[in-house]
Amino acid sequence: MTMLQAITFDLDDTLWDNHGVMARTEEGHYRWLLEALEAWRAARQETALALSHESGGLDYLQRRQQLAKEVPERRGDFTWLRLRSLEAQLEHAGLHRSAALMWAAAAMNEFHRLRVQVTPHPEAAGLLAALAERYQLAAITNGNIHLKRQPLAGYFPVAIAAGELLAPKPDPTPFLTALSRLNVAPECAMHVGDSWQEDVLPAQQLGMHAVWISETEDQPLPARVHRIAHIKELPSILEKLEAHHSGGVYSH
Repeated sequence: MTMLQAITFDLDDTLWDNHGVMARTEEGHYRWLLEALEAWRAARQETALALSHESGGLDYLQRRQQLAKEVPERRGDFTWLRLRSLEAQLEHAGLHRSAALMWAAAAMNEFHRLRVQVTPHPEAAGLLAALAERYQLAAITNGNIHLKRQPLAGYFPVAIAAGELLAPKPDPTPFLTALSRLNVAPECAMHVGDSWQEDVLPAQQLGMHAVWISETEDQPLPARVHRIAHIKELPSILEKLEAHHSGGVYSH
């Protein structure tokens, strides 16, 4: 018999809708780069680089995909992949190495500025505040959002960027790292996320409770796995667990 002591959360598409954010960020930071570069080169009386938003953006994507294949241990470190791909693209387009490094870094700064402009679900902050009174909380994400700059950062004293560990989910490493920092055994923890492959299965295989956020999927669930359609339904899962295990005790 074990008591639930900690809850870990995925971020994107768990605590906020990420699809629109990524689309705006992807388009916005690259357009910013091309426009800023054009103005910079014009001020220096230099010709514009032969990079368009469409063809350059496609080349940028292909470079990231190729780099992920060439350096598989970095495949989940999306910031690194983007930065190195931009550096290579700009240098190939004719910038000196130093200028390519400078502008790639500037573009990634713009990327992160846009990336953190997420809008958490209206219930998220209140829910996390209430949960923090009873459980230790942590964030585990494969995304490359700046964790300390995301709007719910204050609720997560432990925040794990799995790609920076070179072990993106479903690798168990980010889960074990979070549990170690929380000093909590897997059977005393619950993970909440929207991905069956990256959130639910690795957590369940470690012996954690898992809550799967899915509006449409309906399939038999293994032991210690629960499904909800929205994060606002999480308290009902916790209440059911408490109702089945007197005094807030959880069996496994």
